[in-house]
Amino acid sequence: MMKPATLSADEKAKLESIVGHVFSEKQWLDRALTHASTGTAKTANYERLEFLGDRVLGLCVAELLFRTFKTATEGELSVRLNQLVSADSCAAVADELDLHRFVRTGADVKKLTGKRMMNVRADVVESLIAALYLDGGLEAARKFIERHWGERAARADAARRDAKTELQEWAHAKFALTPAYRIDDRSGPDHDPRFTVTVEVNGVAPETGVDRSKRAAEQVAATKMLEREGVWQKTPAEG
Repeated sequence: MMKPATLSADEKAKLESIVGHVFSEKQWLDRALTHASTGTAKTANYERLEFLGDRVLGLCVAELLFRTFKTATEGELSVRLNQLVSADSCAAVADELDLHRFVRTGADVKKLTGKRMMNVRADVVESLIAALYLDGGLEAARKFIERHWGERAARADAARRDAKTELQEWAHAKFALTPAYRIDDRSGPDHDPRFTVTVEVNGVAPETGVDRSKRAAEQVAATKMLEREGVWQKTPAEG
């Protein structure tokens, strides 16, 4: 059964409690939680709000990272930013707030909690941020973002992902390119092989890694490039 086209007064009150802001213009809540599948006019669903919210989120998270990591390079900040504003992160915030309970969708969008609908949940968070911005200004949006992204940003250093993922995001942010890996050599006996892999990103010098598997050698090469380019700091053990 399709949900009503607008949120009830009780639902709006619950949402206001969840986001920590009482809206002067309640229409923003209806629009922020209305999916295009309902058949409403484009100006009445969340698509335009999602566009704005994405930019507001990026600004506030960039500001948060700038304050939190005072010695981080531009490259490192870009990698962290991409991780924090990703669909994964936004959908995780939506799940923490149980926002799927409030989303208005058409009959063709029945289940919002699965992996397939991750982007919908992420879009709803961004549209809600835009609604906060339009109703309460940048400070209202910033408070919401700092409450739900602040701890994520602070623990980003400890939760650093694998080198290939980090390198891919950095290369995309800096050059709009994807790193290319190639196997240069395989040596040693079957029980103790050695793979030599080179990673290339147009615009910077390549790096080479050697390890017992192709995947591990790729990680070594990616790590060396990240460290050389100043995206990661070398550990003391690595000199």
